This record gives sequence, C-alpha cells and structure tokens, in this order.
Amino acid sequence: MSIYKLNIKKNNETISLEEFKDKVLLIVNVASKCGFTSQYDGLQKLKDKYSDKDFEILAFPCNQFGSQEPGNNEEIQNFCSDRFGVSFPVMDKIDVNGSNTAPIYQHLKSQKPGLLGSEGIKWNFTKFLVDKTGKVLDRYAPQTTPEKLEEYIEKLL
Repeated sequence: MSIYKLNIKKNNETISLEEFKDKVLLIVNVASKCGFTSQYDGLQKLKDKYSDKDFEILAFPCNQFGSQEPGNNEEIQNFCSDRFGVSFPVMDKIDVNGSNTAPIYQHLKSQKPGLLGSEGIKWNFTKFLVDKTGKVLDRYAPQTTPEKLEEYIEKLL
C-alpha cells in the first residue's frame, strides 16, 4: 500500500497524505514533557531551512511513553507554537503502538522495522524519513537529533 492512500487528522479534520506527494517527509512521534522535547528546536530549524525545497515535517503527538503527552490537541498545538515557534503540522494525538495504532504508524513500522525486526516504537521522537515517491527509507532512534539527519535530507531534495 502507498503511504499516499492513508489519511491523518489535524484539528479533528481528515487530511489525505496525497497532499504531501512529491515531498520529502520527516515523520516524528512527539511529546511535550519528554527529555527529547528540545528536539522541536532542531525540527523547526530543518523546516525553516528546507521548506522551499519540497520538505515537510509531520509531528504526531503520542501519550504512550511515560504519559509525557497528557494534553488535548489544542493544548499541544499551543505548546508547540508558543514554546518552540513550530510552523510544521502537528497532527491530532495518536497511538503508535498497540491495538489502536494509527494507520500511518502501522505502515511506517511495517516498512522500516526497528532493532532486530521489532516493529514497536520504543520512545518519543522516533523519526521516519520518507522520499518524494512515498518510500519509507529509514527509521531513526530518539537519540538521533534532527541536525544529524540534515545530510540525508539534502541528498533527497
């Protein structure tokens, strides 16, 4: 299945991933109260640097790791814009693991399993890099900062 056949939600409105066709995507599960939350700064710098070059970041808040994203969608949006000046799309809160896993994460995990073939997301700020054709190219651990992905993104643009 193509990633472009999937839908996501922002502000309770359905968005087709078809809208992001022909763009390099960095897809990240995020949380406001995580030790990695400061990565919002690095993500925004990537967005600023490459926004005119068919690049987009899609952030998916998730409360499955240490209850580090307790807010509702509006609170999360406000936090991201007020604290980090985020201009990339922050979607509605989802599950990335378990029986209620959002379809986009079912797809991402099946295309790029983690360590030893495990599909489960281990923590907040796991990142997936998707090329302009919708192919999931790589999966990066939370410890991999956005800055470390810049060279890979540049090669795809």
